[in-house]
Amino acid sequence: MSESNCLFCKIISHELDAKIVYEDEQVIAIEDINPVAPVHILLIPKKHIESLDKVTEQDSVIVGNIQIIASQIAKDLKLSENGYRVVNNCGKLGGQTVYHIHYHLLGGREFGWPPG
Repeated sequence: MSESNCLFCKIISHELDAKIVYEDEQVIAIEDINPVAPVHILLIPKKHIESLDKVTEQDSVIVGNIQIIASQIAKDLKLSENGYRVVNNCGKLGGQTVYHIHYHLLGGREFGWPPG
């Protein structure tokens, strides 16, 4: 999918509305419109990267920052005490539906293992 047709690129450029919970030069975090947990935040790099399979060494700072941002948002939302989950779906069989890498921050309920 090209960047011009990418749902997340349109949210990043503010062409589409979303409930933003965090934004900086590299990352935007929004509430998921179809939450599967009481807290369901999507962490999206502003750079269009199709999937985890397409991450390069040059992307390591962005991907690393997403982990730090996820941790901070979890602390801000009081999820740290009881726990939370951070998930990346990669490819069709991995459950990826939007082909712009993103991570799901899920919390507010107990999660089973194995997932799915």
